Amino acid sequence: MTRRRPPARRRPARKRPPRRRPVRRGSDADLLLMLVAAVAAVTLVVAVVNWLLAHWWVLLIAGVVGAAGAGAWLHQRAQQAQWEEVRARGLRYALGQLDGLHHREFEHAIRDLLHRDGCQNAQRVGGGGDLGADVKATDPYGRRWVVQCKHRRHGDRGAPVGTPDLQVLNGTARQVHGADVAVIVTNGRVTAPARVFAKEQRLHVVDRKTLAVWASGSQPLWELLQAVPPPRKPPTLN
Repeated sequence: MTRRRPPARRRPARKRPPRRRPVRRGSDADLLLMLVAAVAAVTLVVAVVNWLLAHWWVLLIAGVVGAAGAGAWLHQRAQQAQWEEVRARGLRYALGQLDGLHHREFEHAIRDLLHRDGCQNAQRVGGGGDLGADVKATDPYGRRWVVQCKHRRHGDRGAPVGTPDLQVLNGTARQVHGADVAVIVTNGRVTAPARVFAKEQRLHVVDRKTLAVWASGSQPLWELLQAVPPPRKPPTLN
């Protein structure tokens, strides 16, 4: 009979000692550098302050030079503002000039004419998504103006402004833009049905004839239109 060998005994597994985490020396070095930099900065500031205290006249000269520069800058701005005011008050356009403008330039011209009349905050807002408003302004009487511009390259020979154009203005001028006065301005013609619609909806039409008078500088726009809302406040004209 063959003898069975006893099974071999397994040796117990040796436990590995836990690994030690390496000490991060970089963080300590960074902290030391920051501390050194802070001390150097404080030392530099103290040195500069002490030097300025010892040489106080440098501060005096710097203050005088700074005040002179600021005064010159303010004087230049004031002169520029006065020149812009003179230029705006003397602004004139002939119909031929307005006909030759690009439609965006035409909107800028309408803005400038309103500014000439005393609407200090007149601004062009036309563009994509303007919701029927190309120019907005507040007149010296506190009334809010919303203007839609329709430029025709060929003047009165171009396509006339019709009722659909006025319907867009009527739908947004007061409800969206808060207009007291809603106006459509064109260097071309306006159809008869559009004029009837404008009168019914209390819209104002500035056609080629009215534009010629307004652009010549004889009267502000609110004196050329009929049934303009009453002033909200006393005038603020200079």
